[in-house]
Amino acid sequence: MRLYQKTENVLRNINSFLERMIPVTTPLGIALGLFLPGVFIHLRPFVPLLFGLMTFSGALKLKAAELGAAVRSPAPILLFFAAAHVLMPLAAMLVSSLFFEQTDVVTGFALLFSGPTAVSGFIWASILKGDMALCLTLILIDTLLAPLVVPGTVSVLMGAKITMDMSGIALSLLLMVVIPTIIGVAVNETSRGKIPAVICPWLDPVSKICLILVIAANASAVASWIRFNDPLVWKTAFFVVILTVSGFLLVKLVSVVGKCRSPKDITMIVSGGLRNNSAVMTIAVTFFPEAAVLPTLLSIVFQQTIMAVMGKIFAKKINAEKKEPFTPR
Repeated sequence: MRLYQKTENVLRNINSFLERMIPVTTPLGIALGLFLPGVFIHLRPFVPLLFGLMTFSGALKLKAAELGAAVRSPAPILLFFAAAHVLMPLAAMLVSSLFFEQTDVVTGFALLFSGPTAVSGFIWASILKGDMALCLTLILIDTLLAPLVVPGTVSVLMGAKITMDMSGIALSLLLMVVIPTIIGVAVNETSRGKIPAVICPWLDPVSKICLILVIAANASAVASWIRFNDPLVWKTAFFVVILTVSGFLLVKLVSVVGKCRSPKDITMIVSGGLRNNSAVMTIAVTFFPEAAVLPTLLSIVFQQTIMAVMGKIFAKKINAEKKEPFTPR
């Protein structure tokens, strides 16, 4: 028993370290895939399985029974969806279409900002003292609706400019995201948290490693196409950063207009600004031309770092209001 507890503590420490290193490990996955494509391309057939394991690991912490209060006050949820899945995808499409002639790149921006919120938002919401029940609700609802929202939004925005396998995208999201989420929540609920308590210390660090492998495998598929001396890459990177920051600020503006106060507004900002870009990249690599992958690939490089910067800004605001020091967990 003592050995088991020591092992569990070691695994928790490893997982905590990997969580803190997300701004580093996600770009590391890109680097591995781009510079060692011959190695990681062999993982491509296993990407849905690896991603499903990641989703299942995160879903084991979700309790449907705890989400009732958040659902009974639907204003923040509706405002989140309006900002994250109507205003932001539309803004991304309009801005990118003004500055990019390549339809595939514009499609990539529309796809990126149509993606579901990232599960890592739960970690950031916890650090920033957001509303955790609301965060779980947004993750769960957004994840379950992803097979409809993602292909539907891209289809509406891009119209006849692209051909898209909507059923294929929906099925892929269903297998990678929705079904593992339902299974994870069901296991947590039926076991009353006992099974997650046993397996999460083992699964959590494994899921972080799976994330790196998924990113590396997807990046390897487009490695031959990416050229860092290509002005298009740097131009796309610039607009990825601008639009990602704008996404956080847009949700903040919507939360102010909707009179959502802390901690709900913090959760809305985190959830609305972060995207499950590893899922979006898997869809982009599988169903779209190489150029459409570029915005999401570059988003993986910058997103968590941008979240860390925005988190510091939000933390200062919280500290000013509560007059207490901010100490990241």
